[in-house]
This record gives sequence, C-alpha cells and structure tokens, in this order.
Amino acid sequence: MVVNVAENIKPVSYIKSNASDVMDYVYENKNPVIITKNGEAIAVLVDIETYQKTQDAFALLNIIKLGEDDIKAKRTKKASVVFSEIKGRLQGQAR
Repeated sequence: MVVNVAENIKPVSYIKSNASDVMDYVYENKNPVIITKNGEAIAVLVDIETYQKTQDAFALLNIIKLGEDDIKAKRTKKASVVFSEIKGRLQGQAR
C-alpha cells in the first residue's frame, strides 16, 4: 500500500477539533497521521495493531542484537551441546 505522507500531515489544531474523525481514519486505513505544531512534526498517530507490530519488531531486533553481542564476546556453544543439555534436563524431569 502506497501512502501519500503529505496528505497525512495535520496540525495539532486540526487534531483537536477532529480527533474522532482522525482516529477513525487511522484505524480504518491503517495509515499514520503526522501531527505538527508550529509547522514542526512532533508526533505520529498510528493504529494499535501497527503499533504492536512495530514493538514486536523492535523486540525481535533486540534479541538479535543480544545474540550478536554473545557471539562477539564468545559466549556461545555448539548446537549439538545445547541440545544434549536440553535433552538431559528433560530426561531428568521425566523421572
């Protein structure tokens, strides 16, 4: 979906007087609205689903970063060792 960002830039005064309509637009179209104050972009209004997906993506990127940090610090094990350890723990719990 192509979004014409210029059409989705609204001054805060417009948001104040049309909040319900703007929120309906964002929810129905899944397009963000950029809110300006004194001609400067200050905030973005997005629907909750898009916001959650963005947060999930950031969380995943953080997990990847942690893995990269572990690799750099040589805090790694071979997969075969990890799976053997897991198998041993699971067998210990089954008893």
